[in-house]
Amino acid sequence: MHYRAIIIGAGQAGLAAAHELLRRGYSLGPDGDVLALDANDGPGGAWRHRWDSLTLGKAHGIADLPGLPMDRPDPQVPASRLVADYYGTYEDTFDLQVLRPAPVRRVDPGSPLTVTLIDDRVFTADLVLNATGTWDNPFIPYIPGIENFRGRQLHTKDYVRKEDFVGQRTLVVGGGLSAVQFLLELAPVTETVWATHRPPNFTQREFDAGWGLAVEEAVRERTFAGRRPASVVRTTGIPQIPAYLDGVAAGTLVSRGMFDRVTETGVVFGPPKSEVAAGYGPSRSNELQVPESWDPLPVGTEMDVDIIFWNTGFRPALRHLAPLKLRGAEGGIRMLDEVTPAADDRILLVGYGSTASTVGATRAGRLAGRRAARILQQKVDSAA
Repeated sequence: MHYRAIIIGAGQAGLAAAHELLRRGYSLGPDGDVLALDANDGPGGAWRHRWDSLTLGKAHGIADLPGLPMDRPDPQVPASRLVADYYGTYEDTFDLQVLRPAPVRRVDPGSPLTVTLIDDRVFTADLVLNATGTWDNPFIPYIPGIENFRGRQLHTKDYVRKEDFVGQRTLVVGGGLSAVQFLLELAPVTETVWATHRPPNFTQREFDAGWGLAVEEAVRERTFAGRRPASVVRTTGIPQIPAYLDGVAAGTLVSRGMFDRVTETGVVFGPPKSEVAAGYGPSRSNELQVPESWDPLPVGTEMDVDIIFWNTGFRPALRHLAPLKLRGAEGGIRMLDEVTPAADDRILLVGYGSTASTVGATRAGRLAGRRAARILQQKVDSAA
């Protein structure tokens, strides 16, 4: 079946794009002009998979979707439940008729574009608005020997509850806020060790509206040039809130450097990649803001651990777009604006690069919806 546009992903960015197209007169649903596809069994996007201890009081929060503000959230209720309920209400209120579960295998070039699902259903479309985020593409760096480790390895995406770590020595890898928050959560029940390539990127910058704009500008500079987006923490930094500074003082939030080899029972530490935090944009600084948080172990130090907990981030979940050859020589996707890749303007990337945040995703969805409506109208006008 053919559609004027197909939206892949029904998280924050995808729903905002669907709403914008609906507002501009396009009908949504299997029998409409625009079809929204989602890989999940229910609403909520990536939030529906988050661990129960994550609440909207601990996360940065969530931006309102256009046309239906979220009720003031209960900071004690898991964010996964609150956001799933909110997104479900949003879909029902505007009758978006999201098709799910409908994971996409590939999008092929041609005129029109062809969208093939995992179950071999095939749709065609004049435009594709891709809003698949990053959750389904966790990143774990290759370290020699990683395949030989006999203990447990997991990624942020796999975390369920702290009780699973009781009595285990846990090596938490990664310099972002997830690692920081997990270290504090796990410290009461397990021995923790923090491993990062660089000194923790603490910043004195307030996390206000100006900070958010500065973060987006720093990421935008890279994506517009076709480079890969930098890691989140190198751009945002770690705020110097009392709980985090207390964690440093207690020894929990003190990085011991990074290992360069994994053994059957643990790791071997190597030389640090850098002695500076090397932040971008608003978190850039020539000096360590919290030097007590950096105490790398001597090169060659061996450490036995029971669990390696990779909090090493995510990459954009774009494998299904590989047939379109959007990536350039530097590995990134050169963007003409915040949603349009230079390689094919029939594909709109919603929530990629500078808009891959709770602040930017809604704006990107609305921008993509407006751009899609303009392109579709131009096609009508040119055919007249």
